[in-house]
Amino acid sequence: MHMADALLSPAVGGAMWAATAGTTFYCSRKLGQELDDSKIPLMGVLGAFVFAAQMINFTIPGTGSSGHLGGGLLLAVLLGPHAAFLVIASVLTVQALFFADGGLLALGSNIFNLGVFPCFLAYPLIFKKIVADCPSRGKLLAGSLVAAVVSLQLGSLAVVVQTTLSGIAELPFAVFILLMQPIHLAIGLVEGLATAAVISFLWQARPELLAPPVCGAPAGKHGMRPILGGLLAAALLIGGVFSWFASERPDGLEWSMAKTSGGREVEGPASDLHRSLARLQEKTALLPDYAFKKGPENKEGPGTWGSPKAETTVAGVVGGMLILLAVVLGGLLLKKKQKMSRVD
Repeated sequence: MHMADALLSPAVGGAMWAATAGTTFYCSRKLGQELDDSKIPLMGVLGAFVFAAQMINFTIPGTGSSGHLGGGLLLAVLLGPHAAFLVIASVLTVQALFFADGGLLALGSNIFNLGVFPCFLAYPLIFKKIVADCPSRGKLLAGSLVAAVVSLQLGSLAVVVQTTLSGIAELPFAVFILLMQPIHLAIGLVEGLATAAVISFLWQARPELLAPPVCGAPAGKHGMRPILGGLLAAALLIGGVFSWFASERPDGLEWSMAKTSGGREVEGPASDLHRSLARLQEKTALLPDYAFKKGPENKEGPGTWGSPKAETTVAGVVGGMLILLAVVLGGLLLKKKQKMSRVD
């Protein structure tokens, strides 16, 4: 559900950037008041894990489409909404800057759609209400399914509304929304099942990791290193190997756009801002579309070296490490600011 710049006008894109910047500032202040040292590496490792999980597009049977996990709900359950929003924002920013996945003008919309709805609506108002303080497998499954579906429905609705308000892509509202909502219902069900599986495992192994800790959860006796190492290994394995088998079918947004437009390519206006941002993204993208940059002599062929699987592995490992580094550095800066404010 990563929007491209061609769907958004500068006015709508700028408004979503402002809304996202305000939410980021708010979350940074809230997290700065409650952040402890043990949470910073967990944020970084979970960010790398979500990045890897988003590389796995799964086929939606009978549609010709595919989907991938958003990860915002999982992050909110394990980190709390404020930290989760900052981590998903970091993931989407790295994807846009270094992998050209989602536009730069659309980055504010993508962070808002994939961050605000799961972290501040689906998690506190649905998941927490269903699971309450003493979870069970049934509650975790129900809470994850309902919360994931609602967050995906709201996010996909927001994409349609933002595209329609922009008025630059010829995508009729009624047709577009009738395609977007059902396909993201299916994606939401898969995300809910995957979220429930991860949370159920951690609930059994380390219940104190859930945010807030569940009733009766013992304090961790073995420290965080085993769980951090396990999550990081899983992130590298998923991004570096399992991503080879990702579906090549268009994702839910691309599929809906193609169906709405009758198969015609949707192109936005070539405004100065769109062109400038496209040139900037071309310069910053180290591995555009999760592949090596093509030379001018073989733009339509494979990368300058290596196989598609090698390209995917490098993208998965590099992306995970970039996010891990970005999130940890951001957390340390917040921690430093927290200590300075206490001194003052």
